[in-house]
Amino acid sequence: MTDHQIAGHDDWVAARGRFVAKEKEFPRLREELSRERCELPWECVKKEYVFEGENGGETLAHLFGGRSQLIVYHFMYEPDWDIGCESGSFWADNFNEIIPHLNERDMSLVATSRAPLEKLQAQAKHFGWTFKWVSCVGNDFNLDFNVWLAPETLARGEAAYTYGSKKFTGPSRPGISAFFKDAGQVFHTHSTYARVLLDLLPGGVGEWPLTAKTPSCCASP
Repeated sequence: MTDHQIAGHDDWVAARGRFVAKEKEFPRLREELSRERCELPWECVKKEYVFEGENGGETLAHLFGGRSQLIVYHFMYEPDWDIGCESGSFWADNFNEIIPHLNERDMSLVATSRAPLEKLQAQAKHFGWTFKWVSCVGNDFNLDFNVWLAPETLARGEAAYTYGSKKFTGPSRPGISAFFKDAGQVFHTHSTYARVLLDLLPGGVGEWPLTAKTPSCCASP
C-alpha cells in the first residue's frame, strides 16, 4: 500500500487549486529564462572534429546538412558496451518523427556516440531508427563538450558535470549541444545536461531499469 498522502475529493481540489498559482507563474519564468538563454554569448568552434558516418568521415560543419542550426544529442554508448544507454534509447525513439518538423525550422538533429559506427548501425536497424547517428570515437568532441572524461581524470576525482554542479559517476553522461553556422563559421550556442522532463511523473525520474548488457550508466547523477 502506498504511503503517499491521500485526500478526499474536496481536499484534493483545494490542494490542486493552491498549486495552480505556481503552475501559472512557471510559464512566465520559463519564457524569461529562454530569453536570457538566447542572449548568452556564443563561442567559435575552431577545432576540426571528424565523425564517422555512413558516408565516411564528416566534419561538424557537414552535419548541419545545409541548414544553419544543428542540435547534437550526446547518446551514451561506450566502445565496449553491447548496446546504447536505455534512457538515451527512450529519447531516440522519438527522433524519426520530430526531425521533419525541425528541418522546417532550419534545424538539423543528429546523435553522436563513442561506440564504433557498426554498433550504432546495428542498434538503429534493430529499433527502426533512420535519424543520422555518427561515431565520435576518434575525436575529442564528447570530451570537449563535457559529456565524457578520461579514466585518469575520473581517478583523480576532478570529474565535474553540467558546469561543475554535479560530479561524474562514470565515463560518460547525456547531453544536448546546439550550434549555429554563419558564412562557414560554426558557433557553439548552448549545451544542456542531465534529465528533467520525467519529473512530471508521480515517481519522478527514478532509476532506469538495467539489463545484463547495459552498463549502469542510467542511474540518477
